[in-house]
Amino acid sequence: MKTTEQPEFTSAELDQFASNLNRDGICVIRDVFDRDLMGEWNQAFEQLFHERQSRPGGLAPREKARYYLTFPWVPPFANEHIFANPTILGVLNRVFAQEYVMVQLGADVPVKGSDYQETHRDFRPLFTDDFVTPLYAMAVNVSLIEVNAANGPFQMARGTHVLPHKVGLEKIASGEIPMESFYMNPGDVSIRTPLALHRGSPNRTDTPRPMVVMGYVMHWLHTPKVDLTVPREFYERLAEDTQKLLRCNIVDQLQERDETYINFKY
Repeated sequence: MKTTEQPEFTSAELDQFASNLNRDGICVIRDVFDRDLMGEWNQAFEQLFHERQSRPGGLAPREKARYYLTFPWVPPFANEHIFANPTILGVLNRVFAQEYVMVQLGADVPVKGSDYQETHRDFRPLFTDDFVTPLYAMAVNVSLIEVNAANGPFQMARGTHVLPHKVGLEKIASGEIPMESFYMNPGDVSIRTPLALHRGSPNRTDTPRPMVVMGYVMHWLHTPKVDLTVPREFYERLAEDTQKLLRCNIVDQLQERDETYINFKY
């Protein structure tokens, strides 16, 4: 397993990433992870994706030619240098008001034939659209390959996380707030709130486009739609602070299971 050195960002830079996230609902951080490490992940993803394609229940369909895949907690995916990366946690520490936990490790994978998703949120407001919901859940995306206009970039309307759902849709429809494509290179990271209005776009190439998604939420949030299953051997060798970061089922041995995906769209 590669554990190449990570770039160090200053406290001021982390403050700026957090400020962008609070204002826009997203921040993009370039070159967080080494490209060789991302190549290792992508090779493992390709093998896993093709294996899952060959058996019923191996992939969860997300509309036409778009899939969700949960990564098994094995190398190279079981890597605390990724999920407990100091840059990622440095931003999350600045935007979460309370303790938080990691609850998800998977990939969004559009393939050729996919289409635009309906513009949506992944989470509801805590109570109502009548006042702004604080940032209580975050999706951290890591790019394994180049994401460009051809292979299905994530699209989002900045600032819509602080607007009522209907108002945000109206501003997108009128062009007042554009739906922006986020292009990424291997090793780039985006951190976003699932409350911002967004959609997946078509992958028009012959190659599946994996985008790693790691989910982090405040400690009190119930998350029945996703879960982590971690081998005891791996868990017990982690530092105590890293153990506390994981909300997971601890097992003596991993078992294969059918992939399930509950619709997140609101």
